[in-house]
Amino acid sequence: MTAPSQDTYLRIEQERKSSNEYCCQFLKRLLQNIEETCNRCHKENKYTSKRLGNMIKLQEASRPCKVVNMDWVTGLPLGCDRSYNSFIVSFDNFSKALIFLPCHKYDMAMDTALLIWNRVLSWSSIFTKIIADIDPKFTSALWKNLHQLFGTKLSFSTAYHSQTNGLAERII
Repeated sequence: MTAPSQDTYLRIEQERKSSNEYCCQFLKRLLQNIEETCNRCHKENKYTSKRLGNMIKLQEASRPCKVVNMDWVTGLPLGCDRSYNSFIVSFDNFSKALIFLPCHKYDMAMDTALLIWNRVLSWSSIFTKIIADIDPKFTSALWKNLHQLFGTKLSFSTAYHSQTNGLAERII
C-alpha cells in the first residue's frame, strides 16, 4: 500500500473547502429566505424610526478638555441618600476621559453651571467647544453669557442621534 500523494491531499482539501462554502452559502440563503417570508420576524424586527445616519467628523481636539461632549441621564431611581436621581456625562474628545456628575433632574441652569465649574473646570481648562443636546440648561441666557465670556462655542445636537453627539450617546 502506498501513501497518498500531495496532489490527493490538495484535491481532498479543495473539495472540503468548496463543500463548506456551499453549505455556508446555502444556510445564508435559507436564513435570508426565512427572514423575508416569516410574519413573526417582520413584526419583531420592524423599525419604528429612521435609520441612524453616518457619524459626522467633528473638530479634532488639540489638547485635553478643549472639545467636550455632554449629556444628561435622567429618570434614575433615587440613590441610597435619596438625593440624586440623574447625572451628567462629560466626555473629553482628546483624552477620552469620562466624568460622571451626580445631579438632580430639575436642577436649573445656574445649578448645572456651578456643578460643572466646581467639579470639571477645577482640574481642567476652559472648554473651547461643548457638544450637547438642545436642553434648557444649555440654551438659557446664563449659559449664553458664560460661553460668550469664556469664548466657548456651544454646538447643539438632537437627542438620541449619534451622528453628532455619538460619543456621549454611546456611553449612555
